[in-house]
Amino acid sequence: MGTATVCLGAAAWLLAGRRAGARRARLLLAGGAPVGSGPPGWLRAIRAWGRIRGRLRAEWWALAAGAVLALLGTSVLPLVAGTAGVPLLRRARLAAGERRVRERRGDAVIALCGALAGEVRAGRQPGEALSPAARDSGGLGDAQAAVLAAARFGGDVPDGLVVAARQPGAEGLRGLAACWRVAVDQGAGLAAGLDRLEAALRAERDRRADLRAQLAGARATAVMLAGLPVLGLGLGAALGADPLHILLHTPSGLGCLAAGGVLEGLGLWWVLRIMRGAEEASA
Repeated sequence: MGTATVCLGAAAWLLAGRRAGARRARLLLAGGAPVGSGPPGWLRAIRAWGRIRGRLRAEWWALAAGAVLALLGTSVLPLVAGTAGVPLLRRARLAAGERRVRERRGDAVIALCGALAGEVRAGRQPGEALSPAARDSGGLGDAQAAVLAAARFGGDVPDGLVVAARQPGAEGLRGLAACWRVAVDQGAGLAAGLDRLEAALRAERDRRADLRAQLAGARATAVMLAGLPVLGLGLGAALGADPLHILLHTPSGLGCLAAGGVLEGLGLWWVLRIMRGAEEASA
């Protein structure tokens, strides 16, 4: 009996020592931070899915949806349609990214005009004031080094600004070049011209934002109407009509699918054309 008690005590002591050693190792690897048992399995799965979803491009969801519909409908047509939608969605994503870049660059040009006007009013010469204003605002973009070099070493700053204005969204730099040229050639006040230019650029930006807000309702309506066929398929499947089989495996269904796809594409193209025309007319 005494021997068994001694053996049990030794086993408990060894097990406690192993646990303490493992905990010390975890603390050492964590840099002294509190160490727990980690999040539950379902929470880790949700976080992993969030990371995967963030890395996937939007256009690949079309391919994934096509693959799911191909499995459900036992047909290769949805997979082909999803593959064809990948370049279209990529083009839309890239266009949206370019639009955001243009908007950010336009905001930077407005900030550059305001900062430069403030530096000039503080008593600095235009060439000296351009450097801190450009670095703080980033309004010159990729042409910043060339324009600042021209301002520092006596080069043609207006020409450099005109070249920088060729960047998408930096068209306001042409106005800055005109103000600079008038101020240097005729001795006019650069700060006053920059104030008027900044006000004009802000008004143009606000007008575009207002137009975009007005078109948001039409865009949302178009997206909702484009999603109605998917809702119809879901309702049909809920009622037990098997719409995927009818659309993908019967002649009449294939004809309806082709006609519906063509009309859907034409409708979306027409709505986007109307909105694009309104934006161009406003510009």
